[in-house]
Amino acid sequence: MEQKAFKRPFVNLFYIFFLSHLVFCQLDYRFYDSTCPSLTRIVRYGVWPAIANDTRMAASLVRLHFHDCFVNGCDASILLDDIDSTFVGEKTARSNQNSVRGYEIIDKIKANVEKACPSTVSCTDILTLAAREAANIAGASYWMVPLGRRDGRTANKTAANELPSPFESLDNIIAKFNAKGLDTKDVVVLSGMLSFNAIIINLLIIFSYMLNTGAHTIGFAQCFTFKQRLFNFGGSGKPDPDLEASLLKGLQTMCPDQVDSDTTLVPLDSVTTNRFDNSYYRNLVNSSGLLQSDHVLSTDNRTASMVLSYSRYPYLFLKDFGASMVKMANIGVLTGQDGEIRKNCKVVN
Repeated sequence: MEQKAFKRPFVNLFYIFFLSHLVFCQLDYRFYDSTCPSLTRIVRYGVWPAIANDTRMAASLVRLHFHDCFVNGCDASILLDDIDSTFVGEKTARSNQNSVRGYEIIDKIKANVEKACPSTVSCTDILTLAAREAANIAGASYWMVPLGRRDGRTANKTAANELPSPFESLDNIIAKFNAKGLDTKDVVVLSGMLSFNAIIINLLIIFSYMLNTGAHTIGFAQCFTFKQRLFNFGGSGKPDPDLEASLLKGLQTMCPDQVDSDTTLVPLDSVTTNRFDNSYYRNLVNSSGLLQSDHVLSTDNRTASMVLSYSRYPYLFLKDFGASMVKMANIGVLTGQDGEIRKNCKVVN
């Protein structure tokens, strides 16, 4: 019995790596070269004006991608609308409703792609490319995206309600990342993109999930998500002693201890609000992180050294961010004859 118990983790690990490699091999950087050569240009020209009109949209698109991939894999299920009582989508899940944005941007890009390449490109690949373009426009390094994903025919609102939250412990967040084949490093790099910001209604992180890290290098959080640190940390009736004094004073002014300030938006990175860079990590090292879930990253032994490295070496963060995004974009993808190529991202064919 002990021998079997000892072997099981290694067997499970083998399958995770084997299947991940198999999925990656089914995707191809040149998948649409002959069937839709203008795809990347169409997506880019759809993302650029959206961000020019609203700089927060960069974070929103990255977050939209994160929320899709963390629920049943990257299959564009988050884009599906509810249909009366016959189909329940994910848009009204706690972490998405009145919070996730960018649906109309993807729908518009899809319509333009359909004109150029009918019934060829999945909504999932369009969303994946749009997230890459959004991050790149905001300042992230450009990373290659293997393509060939297909769209799912189902949605899972229950799973969408369980996305990582800024109110969860780091242990829970890491566990949820691990369950998707991501590791602690991915948590630190992608935390901002993750649903940390996702559940934060209008969080708008550039990487909206990742626990609150790099992804939190651009975007905003509503006051209610961190107000307890300003006035009643841990039920003490006092502010969080770890918050830098001048930051605390400024936040208390922007977010007074009254209900009508709960929805006020405050930059996650006040230094370079709309720029994707490593200022977020420098802020954490200087005790100027906004969210408690962000602050923990700089104090926990599992993540503190990575936060320090990213604060010192911006190119290291940008490189790792791209690598983690690629890993995330490979979660549970459908390829070959699985799934479908939707003509309209809002409904299954």
